[in-house]
Amino acid sequence: MAQERSQKTVGEIKLLLKEATFEDLPGLIAPLEQDSREQIKKLVASTQKRYIKEAQERVRVEKMYDLMHTYGGNGVILGVDEVGRGPLAGPLVVCAVALPDSPLIWGINDSKQLTPQRREELAQIICERALAVGIAQIEPAQIDEDGMAHCLHTAMRMAVEDAHIAYDAVLIDGVPMHLGLNEIAIPQGDAKIAAIAAASIVAKVNRDAQLVAAQSRYPGYGFANNKGYGSAEHIAAIKQLGITDYHRKTFCHAFI
Repeated sequence: MAQERSQKTVGEIKLLLKEATFEDLPGLIAPLEQDSREQIKKLVASTQKRYIKEAQERVRVEKMYDLMHTYGGNGVILGVDEVGRGPLAGPLVVCAVALPDSPLIWGINDSKQLTPQRREELAQIICERALAVGIAQIEPAQIDEDGMAHCLHTAMRMAVEDAHIAYDAVLIDGVPMHLGLNEIAIPQGDAKIAAIAAASIVAKVNRDAQLVAAQSRYPGYGFANNKGYGSAEHIAAIKQLGITDYHRKTFCHAFI
């Protein structure tokens, strides 16, 4: 087998290793370690580093699933997180996700730690594999009328109900919300708990898409880039153009 592999070109071997699954890499690397070509030696070394990094990443994800069950038990667990509490414009979006125990979703993490492209990839996988996904959102006018604390409480309950699944525990990111839903609050839960991280990813992708779409309806505010947050450019636009019905008026008093 080693001789057979050594007959492959460097390009063929590079492609083989690039397309190999994590599980297949050790079996491919082992015979290549006998190859005397310097390019192959370098390729094997870089692939081994990649494998070690991926192995460490998988341990991290496995711990997120383990901790999820440490807090929530062995039944159905809903992870809940919000996106959009602090922006000057756009909705508050809350997501609730229940994940199966397998297959694990590799790469899952706090949405803020992921690139936009990776978030979108993972959001699709989460929605395909999840036992349930619930989404709720509160529009700017209601945030102005009811206040963020009340809206956040309302949206979390709505997201849990929208999941349409019988659950045993609700794990939320941050401080207790007193939802009365067998709730357990976990500080920095979006970086620790698989289901909360999944909820943060789906909520972020959902809200970001809405802000990108709002760019054409409200030109000049840069929503596609700032996602409604108070960037210097966004604040300058508010001072120049005023506020829209997509803004939270109670959040913008200091700029108008």
